[in-house]
Amino acid sequence: MPLTHISIRAGKSETFRQAVFDSLHQAMHETFDVPKDNQFMTISEHPVSDFRYGANYLGIRRSDDLVMIQITANNTRTLEQKKQMFKRIAELLVLHAGVRSEDVFVNLVEVDKANWSLGHGVAQYA
Repeated sequence: MPLTHISIRAGKSETFRQAVFDSLHQAMHETFDVPKDNQFMTISEHPVSDFRYGANYLGIRRSDDLVMIQITANNTRTLEQKKQMFKRIAELLVLHAGVRSEDVFVNLVEVDKANWSLGHGVAQYA
């Protein structure tokens, strides 16, 4: 049950935003076994003054086309699945959205399954 928040600089096209959504979901489906209809994602666009990043942190040359992705998911995946997901996200964003792999920043936040309520005020996974 991933919940995905994406941050980008303002000005990207709807086609670009949809390619990002589709690429992320495909990567999570392939590597995390996320069901096809399990799509809970948002994109936030930020003006230049509200979008800051380390342009060369860890020797990776990022550009203003940086896509910052935060995925909150159950803490049930292996290290290998996580590595596969990071790699596949970058591959698909390059292929479908034209994002340079250097501009793909992903943060995975893992939570216990009991920490979700998907509607009706019920902890469905508890």
